[in-house]
Amino acid sequence: MFALSVAAALGGFSLLRGAQTQPQSGIASGAAHAPVLDAQHRPITAGGFVDGAPAVFADVTKQADLDKFHHRSGSPEKRTIIETPGSGVAVLDYDNDGWLDIYLVNGSTVDALKGKEPSPRAMLLHNNHDGTFSDVTDKAGVANERWGFGVAIGDYDNDGWPDIYVANFGKNRLYHNNHNGTFTDVAEKAGVTCGGWSTGPTWGDYDRDGRLDLFVPGYVHFDVDRPPGSPASEVAATSCQFRGVPVFCGPRGLRGEADHLFHNNGDGTFTDVSVKAGVSDPNCYYGLASVFVDVDDDDWPDLAVANDSVPSYLYRNRHNGTFEDVSYMSGFAVSGEGREQASMGIAVGDYNRDGRVDLAVTTFSDDYKTLFRNEGDAQFSDVTAQTDLLEPAIPFLGWGIGFLDFDNDGLLDLFQANGHVFRDVDRQGWGTTYAQRPLLFRNLDGQKFRLVPAATGSGLADVITARGAAFADLFNDGHIDVVINNMDSTPTLLRNMVNNGNHWITLKLVGGPKSPRDAIGAKVFVTTGSIRQRADVLSGGSYGSSSDQRLHFGLGSASKAQVEIRWPSGGKENVSVTSVDTILTIREGQGVIASSHNLDHLSRY
Repeated sequence: MFALSVAAALGGFSLLRGAQTQPQSGIASGAAHAPVLDAQHRPITAGGFVDGAPAVFADVTKQADLDKFHHRSGSPEKRTIIETPGSGVAVLDYDNDGWLDIYLVNGSTVDALKGKEPSPRAMLLHNNHDGTFSDVTDKAGVANERWGFGVAIGDYDNDGWPDIYVANFGKNRLYHNNHNGTFTDVAEKAGVTCGGWSTGPTWGDYDRDGRLDLFVPGYVHFDVDRPPGSPASEVAATSCQFRGVPVFCGPRGLRGEADHLFHNNGDGTFTDVSVKAGVSDPNCYYGLASVFVDVDDDDWPDLAVANDSVPSYLYRNRHNGTFEDVSYMSGFAVSGEGREQASMGIAVGDYNRDGRVDLAVTTFSDDYKTLFRNEGDAQFSDVTAQTDLLEPAIPFLGWGIGFLDFDNDGLLDLFQANGHVFRDVDRQGWGTTYAQRPLLFRNLDGQKFRLVPAATGSGLADVITARGAAFADLFNDGHIDVVINNMDSTPTLLRNMVNNGNHWITLKLVGGPKSPRDAIGAKVFVTTGSIRQRADVLSGGSYGSSSDQRLHFGLGSASKAQVEIRWPSGGKENVSVTSVDTILTIREGQGVIASSHNLDHLSRY
């Protein structure tokens, strides 16, 4: 009942008029829009750069030695749907040295799946503490060498070391951290391989037994020997069009994959409880991203799933091992217009500082990217138009997305990574492009956002084929950076260049005996004067990616703060912070046990 109409917010006029009559095949999008061109007559998705604008991000990919990784996904022509979604990226401190490392998932090809050519490899990059990263994939044993899509980080065995779950086409991987710079794939033994086509996973302790459980969405049922549109397929190629132009088939019109929830048994194995818990997705919708997060503030993690071209899911935790599907009732299933969207990624954050987590999703081109404001009691309003987020993103096709306070002013801003799926879109004159620049929206006052100009030559002017995006303070300097996994290309590392004197704190939480060790599911409230911010420890989200699980808070001019922690165990803890511009490690029940002035000693915790 809180799902407000975007059309109403626009005074009765919808920019997406006519979108209700979409065919029930292909990809959900809005109605066609007139191209938006810049002064050089370039589509705004690959133009609109502003000379002399402040540079928020610098592209430091080459300086950081990240260009040694090259993503690959199918053929250059992208004739089938499996070749187009691309892969995610994760940040994690795999060696517990206090510095975040990067894990880039790779794709594959049909020939590689059939053993006709070498498989593309994922890459683990160790943070050298000097602005560069080293390839440690071979030593770590995490190359995957399967067609990878999503990744989520979680310490599933509570040994104090982060583990890596990789969602693939085919069997998935669970890389257990061996504490010595190496990992072992234990997915078969653990019972979490899945098979089929898995996408953006998430870790969370849904039953609050102190152990992380695992949710894995499924996308499309795909047969490499009979791809949709081929002579052997039941789907005719002639039925696969977008704006009258032949394109690859799907996802609508194809059979989907079910979702999976794995309960952690505490002995290194998991039990598939999807049906019992009520999250198996009997509709076989096309899941792309997921995240465990407490949306109704009852201290039990709920579950949000972004589905492509069909209604999205929101499951409310019933506290008894099961979930209630409140997708439509909550207002999250569809847009404020009541329309299905091609949802790719999910962002979680309290953008208006009312103490409740809001959700944002990326969608297809010719559609707005939706901001859902949390009204309480698991009810959401589509406030995209009234926050001024509607029009600027319509020509873009969004993937990775995240809330971040890029300027440390205490308000969460919104970053969106973009790239199209139709390889021939550059030839069509639709006002959109295959490679696209990212978008950054600055939060003005908790009520409105404004697009940050893409300064010429800066990271925001990168025209890239973006997919997964992770957000993290990679250089331990108190500023949030962005790492992007690009389709068929090298990644992009955007280093935050803002230097405005605003203060910050970052909190690394360590759970006690009754909480997950990495504190996934914890909620933190930071108060400075009359301002109260919230952040949650999460795994997954964005598009197939996993961001910094340390919680970063911009403080503006404040030089001290009060911290309230609500641990996954149900315990509450208060900490006074009198030293800002620092990274604090807090252990449940013990308060601050280390600071960034003592980073070399963080590994003992």
